[in-house]
Amino acid sequence: MNLEYKYLLNSHFHPDSKVWIYQGSRLFTMAEALEIEYMLQEFIKQWKSHGDPVNGAAYLFFGQFIILMADETTSGICGRSRDESMRMIKEIEQRFSVNLFDRTTFAFFLKDKVQLLPMSQLQYATDNDFINGDTLYFNNLVETKKELENNWIIPIKESWLNRKISLKAPVL
Repeated sequence: MNLEYKYLLNSHFHPDSKVWIYQGSRLFTMAEALEIEYMLQEFIKQWKSHGDPVNGAAYLFFGQFIILMADETTSGICGRSRDESMRMIKEIEQRFSVNLFDRTTFAFFLKDKVQLLPMSQLQYATDNDFINGDTLYFNNLVETKKELENNWIIPIKESWLNRKISLKAPVL
């Protein structure tokens, strides 16, 4: 799996553009992904804040992560427009029987694919060498385009998870 995604992001968006990441509880099928892509693009076309169009973008990355982005330097985002985006995400959840709001399951890049692991199993996975400090982690807590580009897919040892689990010292 190719982890290059930055070139797909709208280069005209300000680095401080707001980002929301929704991680699917499973990989979408190709047919689902195509339908979701269509839904996202249709949503972006009509997304408004106080009656003005939102300068927004939407992406489905790695068949499992929905990313919404809004460039607030060109148009602000009001609470109602955020609510609209949440309704659209919930519609995707219901339509495709997938959870997009589970914040207790984490995504890692293992064996050339995205693997999900519940928080309750992180220490076990570390203790048994399934993951280590160099394992790539999808840090869905990023909030801006700049953070998405630089801190979304990072080694566990560089993430906040490093403080939650005891990583083994590397063998030299």
